[in-house]
Amino acid sequence: IPRTLEMGVAGIREMSTILTPPEERHPVLTFVGPQDEKQTAAAIRRELLRDGQVFYVHNRVQSIRRVAARLAELVPEARIAVAHGQMNEHELEKIMVDFWDRNFDVLVATTIVESGLDIPNANTLIVDRADAAGLSQLHQLRGRVGRGRERAYAYFLYPTEKALTETAHERLATVAQHTEIGAGMYVALKDLEIRGAGNLLGGEQSGHIAGVGFDLYVRMIGEAVRELRDDAPAERPEVRVELPVNAHIPHDYVPGERLRLAAYTSIAAIDSEADVTAVREELEDRYGALPPPVVTLLDVARLRFAARQAGLTDIALQGSHVRFAPVQLPDSRVVRVQRLYPKTLLKPTVRTMLVPVPKTGASGGGFGGEPLRDAELLAWCAEVVRSVLSES
Repeated sequence: IPRTLEMGVAGIREMSTILTPPEERHPVLTFVGPQDEKQTAAAIRRELLRDGQVFYVHNRVQSIRRVAARLAELVPEARIAVAHGQMNEHELEKIMVDFWDRNFDVLVATTIVESGLDIPNANTLIVDRADAAGLSQLHQLRGRVGRGRERAYAYFLYPTEKALTETAHERLATVAQHTEIGAGMYVALKDLEIRGAGNLLGGEQSGHIAGVGFDLYVRMIGEAVRELRDDAPAERPEVRVELPVNAHIPHDYVPGERLRLAAYTSIAAIDSEADVTAVREELEDRYGALPPPVVTLLDVARLRFAARQAGLTDIALQGSHVRFAPVQLPDSRVVRVQRLYPKTLLKPTVRTMLVPVPKTGASGGGFGGEPLRDAELLAWCAEVVRSVLSES
């Protein structure tokens, strides 16, 4: 899986993600800590008080009966069943059906329950020796609870008698920190970073991500793949837009740093009017009506791709003028500039054009009114680019 995910991230394989949770689904409250019998008993009793059921994962067949007996001593009122992969299939099926029918309160099982089970009434998960499980395995186990409308709890416990390894600590810290719905992609990428992607085109499993960092490694792989395919895209020039406008994504509109970063990335990739429409619709669908700063941010993106089509790399406010560069106009175009935008300064030696910014309410395009608002300033800049610089 890590190697396949790496292929998807690098562009070798196609990849799609599902980030929208089912309606009324709550994140699972996750606790990571040392093993404590009192805490375990309290967690089971709390679930029983709301007529729920509990998964207790112990991934050792040799000692699973002993663990179930100890749980029966701690919580004598609980009806406990045991399930593992070495049981007869008919016996195992009967236990699972009885658990589904709520004839048992606690299912003590190995990791055979990690995928494929959908039991909405089971909303507490306790995993002992969580330090011995893989990161994706822990995430899959957590997905067994919280599948209904009830708030779910997951306890990942480790023994106190020996120190955690560095890798086990990283895995448990990742599970504890990323409990929000839709965090699976981050967990998978972290798992890839911890374990390494291995040799993508060979049989070896010795990754070197740690040596150069995950992001740089992905970029290097992507460049190598495009070079081998001989379909490297043309260099996309950067366009710097420095105007006094309020353009950003408010924290109360898109909660969570990771989600805001993804939204900024989508906006930065805009290169057509269709892209603007797609990003706007996605943001409205996920977060609601766009606040003014986000609308302005989309207007900045619209100006940026228009400038890129006109061959510009720099649009910035300079005093009472807006600087456009690089600009190299024929004589006929210079006449048009002076007619449309009087007092424009052209500097052929540095390939720069300085256009005076008009004011609102000024008659005949004069300069006696109020400064342009954010949307007006961006629309005016876009009009300059279209009317003077885009035509040749």
